[in-house]
Amino acid sequence: MEQITAVIITCNEERNIGRCIESLGGVVDEIVVVDSGSKDRTEEICRGAGVRFEYHEWAGYAEQKNYADSLATNAWILSIDADEALSEGLKNSLLQFKDSSPDDNTIYYFNRMTNYCGRWIRHCGWYPDPCLRLWHAGVARWDGLVHEELLYAPTVKLQRLEGDLLHYSYYSIEDHANRQLHYATLAAEKAFRQGKRCSMATVALKQWWTFIRNYVFKGGFLDGPEGYMVCRMSACYTFMKYAFLREMHNNASEKQEKGQ
Repeated sequence: MEQITAVIITCNEERNIGRCIESLGGVVDEIVVVDSGSKDRTEEICRGAGVRFEYHEWAGYAEQKNYADSLATNAWILSIDADEALSEGLKNSLLQFKDSSPDDNTIYYFNRMTNYCGRWIRHCGWYPDPCLRLWHAGVARWDGLVHEELLYAPTVKLQRLEGDLLHYSYYSIEDHANRQLHYATLAAEKAFRQGKRCSMATVALKQWWTFIRNYVFKGGFLDGPEGYMVCRMSACYTFMKYAFLREMHNNASEKQEKGQ
């Protein structure tokens, strides 16, 4: 039977980590948690659950996950976030996977469904949300400042496992707004370093297109009031990202002019 190590990075995740670890019970053979300095009960909960708990200074999303992956002692790595949990269907798929003869050169993925303020979102461009999360050690590594992604060779195959990864993402609109601001800032910084630019027309139009696409064409209206809020917040994120990018270029131009 194949052996799996579940890898989780944390920082102040006392609200979620217990549920995540519990969902892994009886499915994985090792759980590694790498924490970047939690001030809440995260460490207490993890140690109480008997998982391997390590501290590592924050190195960015990708590098933090790569370090955590390097601690796995089993052949297969299951990457899961603290605010995620395995559904019953996904548990069954993983158990079947362990009892099969999986291809070492295949990365396995499954759909993720997000809970927003108590409601499961099945549209809005949020579902299905295929996530590459299970691979043989050494086949892939994380890359990226924000919204990190897996890098792997072109010869690697992809295969879906049945069942959903349950994502308990946002408990309040305030929580959503704060995180959108953080991610929009990171995305703008990345675009700025890449030399990307945008006009005021881009700032204005892209936010409205984001809302119309997600609410109308991707069925966000079917998710009720929560669906409307998700689509509005996604549009706000798009606006902030491009507005911040434009501001960064304006500030850079002003500094350059003063320097001259």
